[in-house]
Amino acid sequence: MPRTASSLSLEEYDLIYGHESGWEYWFGEARRKPVPTYLHGLLSLLLAELPRKAGYFVSGESDLKVVSDWQPRPDVYGVLEGVEGRYATKVDVVFEVLSKDDDILAKCQQYARIGIPRVFAFDPETQTIAEWANDRLMPVADVRLTNGVTVTGQTIWREMVSRQKERLEPPPSKVI
Repeated sequence: MPRTASSLSLEEYDLIYGHESGWEYWFGEARRKPVPTYLHGLLSLLLAELPRKAGYFVSGESDLKVVSDWQPRPDVYGVLEGVEGRYATKVDVVFEVLSKDDDILAKCQQYARIGIPRVFAFDPETQTIAEWANDRLMPVADVRLTNGVTVTGQTIWREMVSRQKERLEPPPSKVI
């Protein structure tokens, strides 16, 4: 059970929650992340491929240890220069997939505070994309990455719908 706000040190958080998925450290508090839906998970997998194909090192649902008072676990993030050690310390782009009860505005504000240049929020239900700019989420049609690569929203949503309909053939044998 999380302790009260502002009572948990980062070291205590790491000991208690650091090995578990579904938690983030917010200014002395352990916050549970919303449980993702099938659509959320599907879109997260798809979004992880985009920056990877554009030349980024990519991770998802892993801690960002950029500052000591906030340790988020973005759905997907991309790093151009690579990661030294166990955690990314300089991130170039973050993709968040909207979830029920997720405070996306607060997350975007914090991502901007720690210097992440591009933050995108994706709504799989409405198939819309927003980019954090000028202290607010602005609707966008395309995702323009920090290295200049652009991916159209139409491509993203078409691929998501295609994967929703996809049926895998049974494996040829019991060994995979």
